[in-house]
Amino acid sequence: MLDVLVIGGGNAALCAALCAREAGASVMLLEASPRAWRGGNSQHTRNLRCMHDAPQDVLVEAYPEEEYWRDLLAVTGGQTNEHLARLVIRASSSCRGWMRKHGVHFQPPLSGALHVARTNAFFMGGGKALVNAYYRSAERLGVEIRYDSPVHGLEVRDGRFLAAFTESERIEARACVLAAGGFESNREWLREAWGRNERGEWPADNFLIRGTRYNQGTLLRHMFDEHRADEIGDPTQAHMVAIDARAPLYDGGICTRIDCVSLGVVVNREAHRFYDEGEDFWPKRYAIWGRLLAGQPGQTAYSIIDSKAVGRFMPPVFPGHRASTLPELARKLDLDVDVFMQTLGSYNAACRIGTFDHTRLDDCHTENIEPPKTHWALPLDTPPYYGYPLRPGVTFTYQGLLTDDTAAVHFGGVASDNLFVAGEMMAGNVLGKGYTAGIGMSIGTAFGRIAGTNAAAAAHNPANRMEASHAAA
Repeated sequence: MLDVLVIGGGNAALCAALCAREAGASVMLLEASPRAWRGGNSQHTRNLRCMHDAPQDVLVEAYPEEEYWRDLLAVTGGQTNEHLARLVIRASSSCRGWMRKHGVHFQPPLSGALHVARTNAFFMGGGKALVNAYYRSAERLGVEIRYDSPVHGLEVRDGRFLAAFTESERIEARACVLAAGGFESNREWLREAWGRNERGEWPADNFLIRGTRYNQGTLLRHMFDEHRADEIGDPTQAHMVAIDARAPLYDGGICTRIDCVSLGVVVNREAHRFYDEGEDFWPKRYAIWGRLLAGQPGQTAYSIIDSKAVGRFMPPVFPGHRASTLPELARKLDLDVDVFMQTLGSYNAACRIGTFDHTRLDDCHTENIEPPKTHWALPLDTPPYYGYPLRPGVTFTYQGLLTDDTAAVHFGGVASDNLFVAGEMMAGNVLGKGYTAGIGMSIGTAFGRIAGTNAAAAAHNPANRMEASHAAA
């Protein structure tokens, strides 16, 4: 009989498969997508958030555990399991050597990469290169990989995994790792979670999906409904950012994100500002803007900058709408010109210019205006002007399976001894809400390795599961 079955094909699944194979287990990996689209959302990633106490290869200065923890605590508002979060943080400090062993290369961050050289290690070639490296390593080690193999159900008895069902077969294994992603591509589930708003809109109908179309949440729903697995997380919470409204419905990836929000103002389709664009550094706060957009009429807004901002942010794939005057820009964006000019005029008049410095929380701010802009507030007065249409872009959802530091799935408060979970399917244990750049890959890498190592141990001797978790971390 097969030792370990891994369901999923992204970073967490691959880490699990590799660690299980390294531990001597026979391993099969089932990827729902065709080979050309393998890797789930991991193919769109760029970096990994890493704890380090001193400069390390591509990382500068230091990013100690307590600072990492404070950053995570700030974006989650305390909605996180500290024990599991610190496990992820500590694991992030030592995983790069293992990753390199499996063919992953790192590079210093590119110019304009959001000031994260101290906190994040960037993959050479991005997430697609990382995924390809892991697949090559898995094939070399003898992991059996099957594409076009979505799993629609599991056989679980008394908390123990027995088999998985694809369209054509029943696959037995001594242990299993669930790493099949969230439900962000399931429009009906998103509609169910978000419901109608006070304007009678279905906000989820206007969400774009930054990543794979294959994350339908089939296994999550099956685990919730059929097996009553213990859940965690709010179904409306997700890694959701502001992306270009012209992006494709699926797989737009990193290049569709709009990074100039903090350098100008954001107005909704009624031409009103609605949030502090200068609240904090973009890497720490960019993930709040998707949810902010979800609350606006039509789930639409516009990022407005002038020529002073050009060159200060990572340019997106689509050029902004350009105009020589602000009224002309309003017309191009189909906004009410009078309201737009009143909004921009009030903002410009409220700006108190100090020493502008986009690399720190500077003293350029507004006064006597709501909402305020607390940093980087410069008047928009230098043509040409640019406008980027925005919509919410969902990367992955946070509702998932409750777990512990062994990565075990729980049923009625009892941990399974041979069914484990990693990646997006359990990220809500660490991310109750919010996001900070690179943390998703940190969670997937840490728990993928723990789940794979423990699954291999469980396949041979369930009593080894607890000891293996500490070795994996």
